[in-house]
Amino acid sequence: MTILMIKLIASDMDGTLLNEHGKLNEEFFNILDKLKQKGILFVSASGRQYYSLKNKFSKVKDDIIYVAENGSYVIYKGKELSSSILDKDVIEELIKISRQIDGCEIVLCGKKSAYVEKTYPEFITEVEKYYHKYEQVNNFSEIDDDILKFTICDLKGAAENSNKVYSPIFGDKLQITVSGELWLDIINNDVNKGAAIELLQEKFNIKPEETMVFGDYFNDIHMLQSAYHSYAMENAPDGVKKHARFIAKSNAENGVLEVISNKVL
Repeated sequence: MTILMIKLIASDMDGTLLNEHGKLNEEFFNILDKLKQKGILFVSASGRQYYSLKNKFSKVKDDIIYVAENGSYVIYKGKELSSSILDKDVIEELIKISRQIDGCEIVLCGKKSAYVEKTYPEFITEVEKYYHKYEQVNNFSEIDDDILKFTICDLKGAAENSNKVYSPIFGDKLQITVSGELWLDIINNDVNKGAAIELLQEKFNIKPEETMVFGDYFNDIHMLQSAYHSYAMENAPDGVKKHARFIAKSNAENGVLEVISNKVL
């Protein structure tokens, strides 16, 4: 067996590192300890907010680099390495359009918290899957926070509903990504998971050939392109798989942990 010389491993969470029930396999912590002993950095790269990711890794929270909000917020050992803030005028315009699209609810994702106006069960059930810390406000104009990401929870399906409204209007100005069946994420145009990985590669003097990444959805494509050792999950759509050099077993089969164990440790 060939053991690869890897210095940085980045993995998406939902549909990738987490199983089909959204749980983290306990074996991950043993693997992380071995990676740490080898001096290999581990990155959790997700559309989730920072607080949600930190909660998932609460036992080892300072041993993880967090690429949160699809690359808009990068944190390591409690310190911000980078952030990208949406312009307030842009947010107002996005809100105005969203209010006209049937089936859509807004989540504004800030540094301090996520924010919602509505709290009905169908919506909040989805919010609580990905946002560990959120606040209900009467109006988004009340928020005093830097907004990193504008997110739509599209109960009619993001790809066929809200994405078809936003992409023609803002596609050349903002990064618009279908990040899940019900989720549309909007961030600044120069921000994505791949750009965040490239920032970390530069900061820690790591080459793409020394980087391994795992992803399963369209918001992972830039990240897959940032590393030579790029793995799409077996459960990923074909449109994502074509951007990866390799395929890992599905998240239900702990594909990420298997590849790391067999190829790196």
